[in-house]
Amino acid sequence: MITENGIVTRVDPTTAWVKTTRSGACESCSTKNSCGTAKNMKEHTVTVKNTLRVQKGDHVVIGLETKPMLYLTFLLYVFPIILLIIGAVIGNGLAPFLQINPSLLSMSIGFSFFGLAFFFIRKKQAGLSKNNAYKPFLVRKRSHVIPDSCSTL
Repeated sequence: MITENGIVTRVDPTTAWVKTTRSGACESCSTKNSCGTAKNMKEHTVTVKNTLRVQKGDHVVIGLETKPMLYLTFLLYVFPIILLIIGAVIGNGLAPFLQINPSLLSMSIGFSFFGLAFFFIRKKQAGLSKNNAYKPFLVRKRSHVIPDSCSTL
């Protein structure tokens, strides 16, 4: 499970808005600038179901299951490449029968399949965005402890 610490900024009986700060895991990621986290945007507000009855100002841990994230990673990064290769192989196999340059037909069909992959992903996205498995959730409340070195005596 992927977890992140945050602070509840707004709450209603069913929903909580949690402000999180981009973690160290994001800093080492090669796609941190293209996954929706802008270069200078270190804070995010995430909407989650208020299953723990949190209040404004509570420190919480939000989570996201790993299995759905792996599926999304496959769908976005691997699936289009697989279709590109399949299209190129089909184009190369059809070229002799159609008496067309194999490279040209491979490229044309490969890129067509590549485009179809993104069309499929776009259609699939609508259903996945409604599925709770792909949404963050509250894991637990955190106690806000002030370190001894910061307290006044």
